[in-house]
Amino acid sequence: MKLGAFSISLAVKDLTASKNFYEKLGFAVFAGEMERNYLILKNGNALVGLFQGMFDNNILTFNPGWDENAQKLDDFDDVRDIQKQLRSYGFNFITEADETTTGPASFVVVDPDGNPVLIDQHV
Repeated sequence: MKLGAFSISLAVKDLTASKNFYEKLGFAVFAGEMERNYLILKNGNALVGLFQGMFDNNILTFNPGWDENAQKLDDFDDVRDIQKQLRSYGFNFITEADETTTGPASFVVVDPDGNPVLIDQHV
């Protein structure tokens, strides 16, 4: 199963304070907008998303179809195929991708410890 780029999406209380903290760890702003209350920071292949007021918990995020530079991959597993495979394993879904569509879609599952896992395809 090819899940694509991995990042951690952090629910932060103060976007500016979190940005400053991660910049001191060597991360640089890669995407996002302060005005929209989110930033994506990058350090090498590591990605950290900072989201203020958008969700309650930290989320593990995978992006099928993208590499860590948000560049489209030629070979990837579609989010709907991943969802079908996980359904065959008996996974429960918090949200689901519409399997009658193509292109961008997402779904969320929760791991055994309560951590949300977002599979979010943008292509």
